[in-house]
Amino acid sequence: MCLYMEKEKTLQAIREELEHFEPIELEKMQGVKLMNRIDTKYVIPLSRLLPLLQAAEGEYFVQWIGQKRTSSYHTLYLETADHAMYTMHETRRKVRQKIRLRHYVETDDTFLEVKNKNNHGRTKKKRILVDSLDKNPDFHTLITPEVEEFLKKKSWYTIDSLQAQMENQFERITLVNKGFTERLTIDLDVNFHNRETGNDANIGHLVIIELKRDGATHSPMREIMQEMRIHPQGFSKYCMGSALTNPSLRRNNLKERLMLVERLKHVSD
Repeated sequence: MCLYMEKEKTLQAIREELEHFEPIELEKMQGVKLMNRIDTKYVIPLSRLLPLLQAAEGEYFVQWIGQKRTSSYHTLYLETADHAMYTMHETRRKVRQKIRLRHYVETDDTFLEVKNKNNHGRTKKKRILVDSLDKNPDFHTLITPEVEEFLKKKSWYTIDSLQAQMENQFERITLVNKGFTERLTIDLDVNFHNRETGNDANIGHLVIIELKRDGATHSPMREIMQEMRIHPQGFSKYCMGSALTNPSLRRNNLKERLMLVERLKHVSD
């Protein structure tokens, strides 16, 4: 109970700090989509997020949807029966693909998204609007002829080879710098459910931060991170959720990340 109360107290302080940020509406964020970008990830304990936000306050807008400064996400990852996409990531293949359905709760939009990473570290994302994931939990019901054509063009995998395996839910803070050259997503209270095994996992003690830039543009947040001695740390929610909920998967190259998840449970400052 004490840990729960401490977490809620920290989350409330974070919400209050976000009130100090100048808001930006979703429509004005359209120019900062960064669909072809360089991503840098960081993982910190929840207790370190408040001072990070305080340092960034004057440099960033916060995305505002319906007067809310956080957004709720529900994501369902599609995968092959032999976990081909997970294996490519876990074995550190530079060129890889990920396919997911993502429901944006506040706007009630669901997109089928295909994400490709190339050998230069750039991420390209293509997506198509589909019917609501939360109202149609079986992803096959969302496959219209238009969606099928989209997958044929963008995916390495056939529809018949894909099945719903891993899903997550989390809260996201989205910041955009005042130069409109980068976006920062901050994911909180991440919960996993594995449809294949039925297992659940929670990493609510961690914050996953992703800095998304169009090339090597100046980044106020990178400077803030360096000053606070926060270093880049690769962290895939899909891979970590899969590894935490499916003990049959290979995880040799994820051991360090799994140890980090365990270690940061005990970090309070």
